[in-house]
Amino acid sequence: MKKVGVSREEKELSYYRFFEQDLAQIPKEKIQILEAGAAKVKAVPFDEKNLYLEGKDEEYCQTGYGIMEDGTGFVCNTTYMPNVTVEMLDWWFPWHSVGSDLRYKIWDPEDHYFARADRVDYVCDPSVPMNEKTWGVSHYIMEDVGPGPEFLKLNFKRPADFGYDESIIGTKKCSSMVCAIGESSCAAAMTHKWYPYKDGVMLCSRFWIGMGVVDGKIVKTLPEGVSIPEIVPQGLFAHSIKEFSNLAAILPEVYEENKGEL
Repeated sequence: MKKVGVSREEKELSYYRFFEQDLAQIPKEKIQILEAGAAKVKAVPFDEKNLYLEGKDEEYCQTGYGIMEDGTGFVCNTTYMPNVTVEMLDWWFPWHSVGSDLRYKIWDPEDHYFARADRVDYVCDPSVPMNEKTWGVSHYIMEDVGPGPEFLKLNFKRPADFGYDESIIGTKKCSSMVCAIGESSCAAAMTHKWYPYKDGVMLCSRFWIGMGVVDGKIVKTLPEGVSIPEIVPQGLFAHSIKEFSNLAAILPEVYEENKGEL
């Protein structure tokens, strides 16, 4: 695939080399899951998402995509990231939302155009803990998850405002996390959590497609009797396994070279 465009200024940045190099290979077993079609096992229901946070959702889908009984879609991805630490991912999510668009492009040079935080002063405030720098911040994004480049607004939340039990954060299966509600042609709720695993971290992603905010609450916004087309979660799963495979490959070096800045 062709990579997105870059400016002359972006080419002069130290981390441009991560854009130039080949994307990391996606594990074969994930390609097989993508090509196999919808998973037989459903995702953990949104209302029971604390089971996922606790790591007590073994009976539900861990890696795959499909459609729930109510017509909403789901995507699950589990990514082992060798040599990555909890702190690196805490830093990555705010870092790529400020500064040059190249920061978002190196995550997935073929599909990411930009991600821009609406509260740059808050993100860059040194008094705000790194793991809180996404709370209440929206990222304005352009990316391609299959049908072509599309604008997306990701409204990041404090975990408690997303409906999570914050006492779970900092436990064995959830060292840290980010969560957001996406506004686009197909609204979705999203969470990434991570925790130490072997000589790196395990990152576990969940997307519930067809969810939105109504009167301050996250609820199903998909009309009754309507079902998300399977191609939607399939495209998002394909994008997720691609971008996180690449992030796992580049993050240790990107962090080491840029950790002193936001």
